[in-house]
Amino acid sequence: MTLKGQTLAAKTPDAPEHQTARASRGFDFSHFASRWGTVAAAVIIFIAFALGNERFVSIDNLSNVLVQISVLMVISSGLTVAVASGEFDLSIGQAASLAGVLVAGMLVLSQLSVPVAIAVALASGIVIGLVNGLLVTLLRIPSLIATLAMGPIALGVNYAYTGGDSIYAQMPDSFYAIAKGKVLGIVPMPIVIALITVFVFYVLLNRTRLGRSVIATGANIQAARLSGIKVNRARVTALVLSAAGAALGGVMLTARLGTGQSGAGDAYLMDSLTAVFLGMTAFKPGRATIQGTLVGVVIIGMLDNGLNLVGAPFYLQNIVRGVVMVAAVGLAVLRGEIRFFR
Repeated sequence: MTLKGQTLAAKTPDAPEHQTARASRGFDFSHFASRWGTVAAAVIIFIAFALGNERFVSIDNLSNVLVQISVLMVISSGLTVAVASGEFDLSIGQAASLAGVLVAGMLVLSQLSVPVAIAVALASGIVIGLVNGLLVTLLRIPSLIATLAMGPIALGVNYAYTGGDSIYAQMPDSFYAIAKGKVLGIVPMPIVIALITVFVFYVLLNRTRLGRSVIATGANIQAARLSGIKVNRARVTALVLSAAGAALGGVMLTARLGTGQSGAGDAYLMDSLTAVFLGMTAFKPGRATIQGTLVGVVIIGMLDNGLNLVGAPFYLQNIVRGVVMVAAVGLAVLRGEIRFFR
């Protein structure tokens, strides 16, 4: 998987004869650990916190964990598409923040209806993704640089619109329902939105021609081009979907906070990258997958919630998260499943 200026490559799958030989030898622990080690780690983390604090496994707390990670789930799913195409998107945090203040401004300052305000916010993400894609494909700027530059631009637009101030005012109840509503009076709306988003991106990547083009482009852009795939279209589309996912996450975040805050979404960049790279060590090592990212998001959510319940200092959450990411990705690199700077 080429990332313009650096390479993130997956290990070549075993040949059929090697798979047959491995099957004849019986259980292959290294193969099992390669595909399922991250999932097993998630289970171990769950059991550890369940034993450490009985409140961790309560229905209310587990529901709270899912609600808390819903925004991260949405933003990370979009980023997964970009990484699957071989690109990085470092502007998702600022894209989420901009969409958050725009939806608040459209509702409070412009008095637009909820659907129109949300549409404007999502459009901002699409525009950011489109500009990122054009910079990468037309000007051939590495996505790492193009999206890194787009972040401050989005931040500048954000401050120009708000003056650097948060937008505090009562918003329509139908908008707050995005964060506080419940489907059938049971399932919190943020969880429903996140699961629908994950499902849509999963189907897009795994069951559509566009998704196959995105994955092929990320795996080997030259081979994809020679096979007739319009690789630039795939790359632009992936970056648009990444920014659109970030914008949707920003809308959800504003509904949860009840205000449009200029930097509310910025922190989601590192969390999303962590989730995606953790996911690349599971199921299909070396490849960005929606199901893998979902596991990464759940791990992050359990760590944050579990450490809070056991009374760990707040700063320990970031330390543990970083250690987990380094350990998981480091093992994958040592096994040759992910290679940087080839």
